[in-house]
This record gives sequence, C-alpha cells and structure tokens, in this order.
Amino acid sequence: MPLELGLVLLVLFVAIVLFTIDKPRMDFVALLVICTLPLTGVIDIKESLIGFGDPNVVLIAAMFVIGEGLVRTGVARQLGDWLVLTAGSSTNRLIVLLMISVCLLGATMSSTAVTAIFIPVVLRICRRTGTSAGQLMMPLSMAALISGMTTLVATAPNMVVNAELVRRGDRGFEFFSFTPFGVPVLIMGIAYMLVVKKWLPKGNGISQNGHTNRPTLKQWVEKYHLAGREHRLLVKPESSLVGRRIEACNLREDAGANLVAIQRDRQLLHPTAKSEIQAGDILLLDLFSTDSDIESMADKYQLVVLPLSGAHFTDRTQEIGMAELIVTADSDLVGKTVIQSGFRSRYGVSVIGLRRGVKSVQSELKHEVFRVGDTLLVIGPWKSIRTAISQGGRDLVSLHLPQEFEEVVPVPGRLWHALAILMIVVGLMVSGVVPNVQAALIGCVLMGMFGCIDFESAYRSIDWKTIVLIVGMLPFPIALSRTGGVEMASQAIATITSGSGMFGVLMVIFLATSLLGLFISNTATAVLMVPIALSVADRLGVSPYPFAMVVALAASTAFMTPVSSPVNTLVVTPGGYRFMDFVRIGVPFSILVMVVTVCLVIVLMNPTTTVAS
Repeated sequence: MPLELGLVLLVLFVAIVLFTIDKPRMDFVALLVICTLPLTGVIDIKESLIGFGDPNVVLIAAMFVIGEGLVRTGVARQLGDWLVLTAGSSTNRLIVLLMISVCLLGATMSSTAVTAIFIPVVLRICRRTGTSAGQLMMPLSMAALISGMTTLVATAPNMVVNAELVRRGDRGFEFFSFTPFGVPVLIMGIAYMLVVKKWLPKGNGISQNGHTNRPTLKQWVEKYHLAGREHRLLVKPESSLVGRRIEACNLREDAGANLVAIQRDRQLLHPTAKSEIQAGDILLLDLFSTDSDIESMADKYQLVVLPLSGAHFTDRTQEIGMAELIVTADSDLVGKTVIQSGFRSRYGVSVIGLRRGVKSVQSELKHEVFRVGDTLLVIGPWKSIRTAISQGGRDLVSLHLPQEFEEVVPVPGRLWHALAILMIVVGLMVSGVVPNVQAALIGCVLMGMFGCIDFESAYRSIDWKTIVLIVGMLPFPIALSRTGGVEMASQAIATITSGSGMFGVLMVIFLATSLLGLFISNTATAVLMVPIALSVADRLGVSPYPFAMVVALAASTAFMTPVSSPVNTLVVTPGGYRFMDFVRIGVPFSILVMVVTVCLVIVLMNPTTTVAS
C-alpha cells in the first residue's frame, strides 16, 4: 500500500471513529479533516476547501431557507389541521395521511427539517384525538426518511451523488429521477407500519416533551372562570365610538370591559391608546365587571352583538394569546390597581385574571391592588405578549406561556405566497431552464421579497453543522481517487461479487452504504461511497447511473437504530421509544427496502447497459 494512501486512510479511519463516538461534534471533526488532509501531501489546501465553492452545498443551504419559509407562513400547520379533520380518530387513517403528507412536504426540503416541523403537529394531533404518540412518531420518521428517495433536492445525499456524477462529466439526475423508487417504498412503508404498529409503544411519550407540560388556553379559561366574559361587537356607523380614540372611550372604567383587539377588514389590529375606532370595526371585548351587561353596553354605544365561535377567543390563537406573569418583590406595580398602574398603556396587554396562591380572585379586577407574588393572566396579540415579557424587567417575570404559543405562525397571511414560490422553484428545477442552485436562490430571494422570511430567520434556518460536515468530507473522494484508494475498493467489491451477477453487485453496494451509515452521517456515507460505486460501474463497463442511484437510496435507508439519522433521534423522546424499538421495526424494513429498490433499479435503469466508448 502506498504511503500516501495509508495516510489518507488513517485520516478517514480516525474521522469515522470520532463520528461514531460523537466526540467531538461532527462539524468540528470535518474542520479537522480540512486541516489535516493537506498535510498528507496528496491534496493542497485549495482542494481541501473546494466544498465551500460547490454549487450543491449552496443548494442545500438554500433549501433550508425555503423550508423555513414554509414553516413561518403556516404551510405545515395547515397540513396538520387538515390531517385531524380528514382522519378523525382513526389511527390507521392518521398513519396513512401523516406519512403521505410528510413525504410530500419532505420532497422539497430537508428530511430533518420536515421531521422537526411535524413533531409539534403530531403532538397536537395526539392531544386532540387521544392517540398515543408512540403510534405516530415512528411513522413520521420513516416517512421523512423515505421522502429523501422522492426527488433530487429532498435530502443532501441525493445532491452529493448528483454532484459527483456532474464532476465526472456525466449528466446529472433530473428532479424526479428518484420518484419511481420513492413512491413504491412509501406505499410499502405505509403498509408495513399498519401491520407493525401493534408492536409500537402504547404508552404516551408526550409527557416527556418539554412543551407539553405547559397549560393550554382552555385550561386557563376554566381556572380563571373566563367563560362567558368574551364578546364580539360590531360598530355601527351611527355609534358614538366612531372616530374616537381608545383612550377617550374609557371602556374599562365606564363599561368594565377590556378591549382585547379590533377586527378590521379581516385583519386583527392591536389597539393602542391612540387608535381610532371606525364604523364596521368588530371589537373583541373581555367584560370583566360583574355589574356590566353586554346588551346595555350595546345600546349605549350603538353596537351590534355578534355570535362567538370559541371560548374566550381560543379560536383566534394565531393572533391572540395569553400568558401568566408574576409580580416581583421590587415591582413598581405593588400597591397599585390595574388602572392606576396604566398596565395596558405600559405593556400593551390587558389583565383579565389574577391568582393569589391557588385561588383566582373573583372580585372586580379594576379595584384590586397588586401584591408581591400575584399571578396575572394577561391577554393580547402574541407580539405584545413577547414585548411585555421582555420589557417586564424587575416588575414582572414570565411564569407560563401556553402550549398554543408553539403553534403560532410567525408570518400569517403569506401562506399562498410561500406555496406559489415553492411551485416556481420546483417548476424551474423540473424544466431545467436554470441550474437547480440558481432556482433555489431565486426562491430564497422571492421568499424575502414577499415577507415569508427575514435575514435573521434565513440564517438561523440553515443547518450549518450539516453544511460544514459536507464541505469537510468532500475532499476525501479526491484524495482517495488520487492515491488509488477508490480503485482498490472497487476491485474488492468486484472480487467479492464475482460471478454473482448485477443483482449481487448492487446488493453489496447497497449493504455497504447502509451499514456504513450506522456509524457516520448519511451525507458523509454518500460522499465516501459514490466514487467507489461509480468506479465499480466503470470497471464493469456499464452505466454509472444505477450505481449512483443505489448509493443515494441506501443512504436514506437509515431505519435501523435511533442514531442512524437525526430524523430518528428527534422522535425518540416524544414517541417514548427505546433503542430496541428501532432495531425491531427498522431492520426488517431496511432489508425489504434493499431488496425492492435494487430490483426496481435493475428493472427501470437497466444497469447492464454499456457505456459508449
């Protein structure tokens, strides 16, 4: 063995060991590789840094940003609501619809990202239907991994494999080249989960999730006896409130009512002291005074009482929220009433409940004097609640935010913009009018122009750990090829599979890729395996595409352990799974996927086709 090859293999072996023990973190190991490989003399520092200029690395980062736009605009949340309405309480129907939905969304974004998006969606479904989280979390992770087999941009290994084809001078895969393999695997996965779900944990792992220990708005409505206090009133043109500022109306003192929000032209406005009431406005009121009567108030101000659709505005959880705040010992609020403290003007939210110890105060809130340790229930737009918490300083400390806080869409009203932009990006990629990376960057620009994302959320959405990992591993194929390592590995595979036919060769490549993926990330696995697989194809004188496809599909077959992929790791706690749950369910399915996908590759891609000379 040449010394240069020995040094490269030593660096690779150390990297794999560090990946396996997960110490230090993977992106740091990748940086060590970038620094170390040039010291072997096989490649220089420019070649070691080549990944930072790779278009596919930029494409992966851009797809993270587009995925964030789908999250921030509520696409995923709407999908979850549709699942509940369509599936009802049937677990089988939920599994089918969930896996299809995850796979559809995952076809255009990172499988890890789509899993993170759907975990709160699934937990919300479990709370509403009483279904065990253990029955749905593994179908979620399985569908997310399968989504990586559906399109070119669905997962990083696909783009890594495609980049290697292009680097060699071959024509890359098309956007939907993976779909004929991913769809049958999805159908098989759904059928498999419907059969094996009886072996999934029946217990509820939800309680282990940090967010689910939070109270719900419904629980607060009951605890603070808020039911019946909410009202919606339409302002008639002849109303005495028209044209008047909120501060001049004095609704809190004169009518015993808190103005929670104003609905105007289908938009929910945050009222301030200077806001003017207009004809046609719908006032959302909390009538806290026991002496107040809504009919008398409507007559006095020429208003129309409208019907309600939720208990204390809990049907408007995307716009209106609540929070529990504690009055501190150093607070300026101590010894003052709500009106004396100017609470609404000061913090932008209204106090609708007060609790001392375990009992809520039922007397007139506007006359109640704040004491140290009082728990205040406040209501208002989510933005105002965040502001009140951040500006509370020494006066107020946040005690609880409700579960619904996690489901608030940061950018409401941009859902159709985000979907349209996604369709444009997919259309550009499918048509080939521009390169895939340019199509994705166009999508990022459009997401920003239409307010679906901002710079802060865009940068935050990119999984820089994955990006650095890919960049750090990309120099290995160059070093292994230059030192003869790729040729040696391909010769070994050819020797092992001698006389076994094309099916045996592809099975060995699939098995080697999936087993290597147990120890290092599927992206790093693809980086290492694709040059070996393509070298085997060259040695046999056949088309490289079936071999590249097998590597990509095998890299997504990470069902066997909870550490095989971040997708699996994410669902362990909320699903209440143990290590052996994945082994028991994942290993048989991985074997099925291997056999089915290799057969499909042979049938659909004809690997015996020789390469033109």
